[in-house]
Amino acid sequence: MIYLDYQATTPLAPEAREAMLRWLGDEGDSFANPSSTHKAGRAAAAAVEVARDQVAALLPRGGRVFFTSGATEALNWALFRGADAKPGGVAGLSIEHAASLQCLERLNAAILPVDGEGLALPSDEVLIPQNGIVATMLVNNEVGTIQPVADFAAAAHAKNSLLLCDAVQGYGRVAIPDGPDLIALSAHKIHGPKGIGALWVRDGVDLEPLMVGGAQEQGMRSGTVSPALCAGFGAAAALAAERFDADAAHVERLWSLAMDMLPEWTINGAASPRYHGNLNVRREGVNGLRLMSDARDVAFSLGSACGSGSGKVSHVLRAMGVSEADARASIRLGWGRYTSETELRDGLDAIKAAARLQGVN
Repeated sequence: MIYLDYQATTPLAPEAREAMLRWLGDEGDSFANPSSTHKAGRAAAAAVEVARDQVAALLPRGGRVFFTSGATEALNWALFRGADAKPGGVAGLSIEHAASLQCLERLNAAILPVDGEGLALPSDEVLIPQNGIVATMLVNNEVGTIQPVADFAAAAHAKNSLLLCDAVQGYGRVAIPDGPDLIALSAHKIHGPKGIGALWVRDGVDLEPLMVGGAQEQGMRSGTVSPALCAGFGAAAALAAERFDADAAHVERLWSLAMDMLPEWTINGAASPRYHGNLNVRREGVNGLRLMSDARDVAFSLGSACGSGSGKVSHVLRAMGVSEADARASIRLGWGRYTSETELRDGLDAIKAAARLQGVN
């Protein structure tokens, strides 16, 4: 299997796996509850704090990291509790991930448009709530476009509103801008384990807990914390910081290779500003779903993994003005640190061969 679906999830880094194994043993000092006050518990708690610092190192200064079960929990927490704290209204981009978008719908949010390139239009002062909360993702998960988060943060702050940034696809890959009040993260998008994410909360922002029942996470998120998952997340974040430039250069080389091999395909979304580990393309005459079946030895997708089984066309492409026919002819390819040039070349050759089976040369 050639894996080209890095937006859905990424391979676990060996360093993250090793960090987790330390806390998955059968000895008392490797499985202790980090809330316990005995020596083993304190050691587990210390590991959690090391991981917290590692995750925070890639984020703006002046905030706190709270571990969650994933980015979906972090986004729900930020939006629902943020709307309680700032009741003036809610707004968010039309291309947000479903984890945000469905919250926005429940909150009767104003939906902010994007252009045909998948980039947010300049913030409309009328649509930005007064004393509310605005959701603006950093890197779109379907087309990779990088949104002007800092501009929206400034517009939100001018009206005493909070800015929530879904940084899931950007964290560890592109610089996180200053300005957000809340930032949602996920470990498994940066070669960490599944089942853990984080919400970063800027100092001075008062947010009520999403769950109660214990004093974990400084009283903000009840539930026993997993030192193994935290350690894996922390190790993945530290590795992303260490390899930031090398990973970026590798992704650019793979992007150039893909551009050379797919000249007949049309890119969905702007080529810049964009994270170049995400290539969403379409070809007239192609049926994306059939393409996945015919190129079954290559793992790629039609869009967000969270919505790919619904049969619906991408809400992101439709928000960009892409026709339903073109959206169904689109596929998403993703690569990263552990993708070799040979793998990408072989994967694209297989996809092109599958397209020819549909009569597309």
